[in-house]
Amino acid sequence: MNMDNNSKKIVLSGIRPTGQLHLGNYLGALSNFVKMQNEGKYDSYYFIADLHALTTNPDPKELHTNVRHILAEYLAAGLDPEKSTIFVQSDVPEVSEMYLLLNMHVGIGELMRTAAFKDKARKALGITAPNQGDDDEDVAKEIIGASTNKRVNAGLLTYPTLMAVDILIQRADFVPVGKDQEQHLELTRRFARRFNSFYKTEYFTEPQNFNFGSAPVKVPGLDGSGKMGKSEGNCIYLVDEEKVIRKKVMRAVTDGGPTEPNQPMAEPVQNLFTILKLVGTPDKVEYFTEAYNNCSIRYGDLKKEIAEDIVAMTTPIRERILDIENDSAYLHRVLEMGAERARARASKTLADVREIMGITKF
Repeated sequence: MNMDNNSKKIVLSGIRPTGQLHLGNYLGALSNFVKMQNEGKYDSYYFIADLHALTTNPDPKELHTNVRHILAEYLAAGLDPEKSTIFVQSDVPEVSEMYLLLNMHVGIGELMRTAAFKDKARKALGITAPNQGDDDEDVAKEIIGASTNKRVNAGLLTYPTLMAVDILIQRADFVPVGKDQEQHLELTRRFARRFNSFYKTEYFTEPQNFNFGSAPVKVPGLDGSGKMGKSEGNCIYLVDEEKVIRKKVMRAVTDGGPTEPNQPMAEPVQNLFTILKLVGTPDKVEYFTEAYNNCSIRYGDLKKEIAEDIVAMTTPIRERILDIENDSAYLHRVLEMGAERARARASKTLADVREIMGITKF
């Protein structure tokens, strides 16, 4: 149940400012955000999660620059501050207070058992991957008892609590998350149920995943396996210049080519066809598929076509990004407007939560 008379369901999504957005971000999520915003069926909230980014102790100047990049890219891709609420997480101080309050109902054990924490903690400490059959107690001893000068910060452990607060403080109904965040969304639902049960209230509803009415789009990387991602170094950034895009695509991994008709495609080749289907036209997909099946395909031609289609898609976005990034006054107005809307909801939720928990003024 929403907290006001607005009958629209609320959809919320955030992104950590850890670098610039790439083609996978755009095709997998951002283009859907724009479409959903323009359809007007939902009340959309999109934020840049700078507090979440602090778990990796980024350089302060780099963090600020990255926030600016993401904001400009959001706007250049089509998000409209008149139709959607666009804000920076730290501009809503109510989030930090509710983060403290909700942590009082979150167990250390359940946080340590999350797959994301175990994986990131090991990487932070330089610990090798787990042995098959290791249980949670073994993992906890491995992380806590690691004989190293490195440390795992508490923010990384309580990341799911902060994510839950981001969602619950805006009373969001839907949150589009990928497979790697499904466990955190389930924890959000668990924390909401626990709060309601402890205080004998039905205040929080349980947010659900949002799939935009279709299967999620997975954009593969250019290195032959996996998905496109900043950390993998296999991506096309929305701000990449034309010559950079062409160079990256022409270097994409393939195989030696088909040796018999209708031969199954190797994963690297299938990845290129997946990208072509996302950025190209059906007739081009049909042409190259037929060429592959009759063993006449030239991968160089396929890559040139993919590069051409990506350039056509990203060049207008890139030009808008550069224009918007240079307009500090506009960026300031957008965030000021977004923070005002986000804080209006957040302050109401926080006031209610404080009262429910017994934190009231005399």
